[in-house]
Amino acid sequence: MIVTPVRPVGRKWSNLSFTSTLYLAPVLDLLLDEVPSEWQAEIRLGLQEALVNAVKHGNSLDPCKQITVKFSIVSQMYWWVITDQGIEPQSSEVGRDEPTPCHDLECGRGFYILRKIFDHVNWDSDIHRLTLCKKIDRSSKPLII
Repeated sequence: MIVTPVRPVGRKWSNLSFTSTLYLAPVLDLLLDEVPSEWQAEIRLGLQEALVNAVKHGNSLDPCKQITVKFSIVSQMYWWVITDQGIEPQSSEVGRDEPTPCHDLECGRGFYILRKIFDHVNWDSDIHRLTLCKKIDRSSKPLII
């Protein structure tokens, strides 16, 4: 289930929440609604990676847990703040700034992709929050064509 209120006039942030699922197409469509079409493929890739990480690594694919996304546009800066409900860290993970890459080919590329796509990437492990920002200037071109 996806819950998304309409952005009230005068408010800069929209909120969206959904249960942990890897069926992300409708969520991504909503999050990309205000992004210029020429940037949507690139940003979709980054947001999908971030949301999959939140569902798999943050919420351990637990359908009883929620993912919350706040979205805003301010002066050509597109912001997404993704929060998961997290799992209790093991003692070796306490104090880590960002997740350690997995040792197989399926994991470990998430933060690399995010840093290539977004201008600002910040992971706060204490509150299970990932902040992403992309400046979209009409004169610049996306990486992905």
